[in-house]
Amino acid sequence: MTLSILGFLMVASFMTLIMTKRMTPLVALIVVPVLFGVAAGFTTDLGPMMINGIKSLAPTGVMLLFAILFFSIMADTGLFDPLVRRLIAVVDGDPLRICIGTVVLCAIVSLDGDGSTTYIICCAAILPLYKRLGMNRLYLVCLLMTTSGILNLTPWGGPTARAASALKLDPAEVFLPLIPGMIGGLAFLIALAAWFGVKERRRLGKVELKGHTDIGDLSVSQDPAARRPHLIWVNGLLVVMLLTLLVWGILPLSVLMMLAFAVAMIINYPKSTDQKARIAAHAGNVLAVVSLIFAAGIFTGILSGTGMVEAMSHAVVKVIPPALGPYMAPITALLSLPFTFFISNDAFYFGMLPVLAEAGSHYGVTPVEIARASLMGQPVHLLSPLVPSTYLLVSLAGVELGDHQRFTLLPAAGACLVMTLVGFLVMAFPFVA
Repeated sequence: MTLSILGFLMVASFMTLIMTKRMTPLVALIVVPVLFGVAAGFTTDLGPMMINGIKSLAPTGVMLLFAILFFSIMADTGLFDPLVRRLIAVVDGDPLRICIGTVVLCAIVSLDGDGSTTYIICCAAILPLYKRLGMNRLYLVCLLMTTSGILNLTPWGGPTARAASALKLDPAEVFLPLIPGMIGGLAFLIALAAWFGVKERRRLGKVELKGHTDIGDLSVSQDPAARRPHLIWVNGLLVVMLLTLLVWGILPLSVLMMLAFAVAMIINYPKSTDQKARIAAHAGNVLAVVSLIFAAGIFTGILSGTGMVEAMSHAVVKVIPPALGPYMAPITALLSLPFTFFISNDAFYFGMLPVLAEAGSHYGVTPVEIARASLMGQPVHLLSPLVPSTYLLVSLAGVELGDHQRFTLLPAAGACLVMTLVGFLVMAFPFVA
């Protein structure tokens, strides 16, 4: 009982500190569990617990480090530039094509896992079309944000990495069964975009864009000196090979990312000075994500090593009616919508998910299934006022946050529902254990 109370207090303290911005998640993940571990009577034992936690998350941290570098470098080389230009040219002045193109463009650019960068590039490329035609910009922010929420489930995206880290799982094991659900979610968004487009086509008609001559200047790559247009087919083949090997599972994901990064560097930037420049250009994004993963090792190591998570799970099991226990996967998916909206991803995945997973295990639902179910609420999560990139998106598009939240809530929840239903169908997680 004492351990469960301390565990819940530790999670509540962690959530409160990061939600009130008294501490950053990085600092809170380190300091809070240490203090509560000492309060629980563990002193000399804390060191081995923390080391074990860090060791268990090391492969995830390595994977994220090299995945962010690899996809950022692919963007630097200009690999995605022709796709973006072709897409903008194809949509022409047709609102229907523009809405569908918004989803496709965001899905392509979101591969780097950075929401802020995605919004900047997509708004720079396609917002002028919305303005020029007088289209409803709420459609733009709705489609961009929801698409980003779905693509953010890649292993190098924040939520999947957090879920895998919190439960000490392989990110690839969590991610691969979610691919059909992500495809289903994107299909839903394309259908939604088509509906938006039909409405706008009826209202506006097709507009001639004779003056729109800046398509050739649109570029995902932000550094002209880093572009390698003559290597575009080589880089494209490298990405296809990486994704094929990822699905095949021939090598651990962290090793695949390291090898892909090294090959990409040798091919595109053989000079050591250029290699250092590319790494330095993306060091900020890498440090922000990877440092959080290793700090999470402290949190999860102490939470499990002290026995708190087991005590907390027993308390949760007592609260859940036995008849609902086998439905822990859909319960987790449902809870992920409000909880990731009202609290941050860090608080939910590092604080609540281990408890839900442990409770689910008592009813025959595995931790990896609970982890997958917990990711279903991500499109709604991005509507949260706790997500900084959302403020960037509404600012770029020139819409009010409240208007965006009211308009996008149902479409985002619809995408979550579609992904969840597909997840049940392909047995990514069970409806009932």
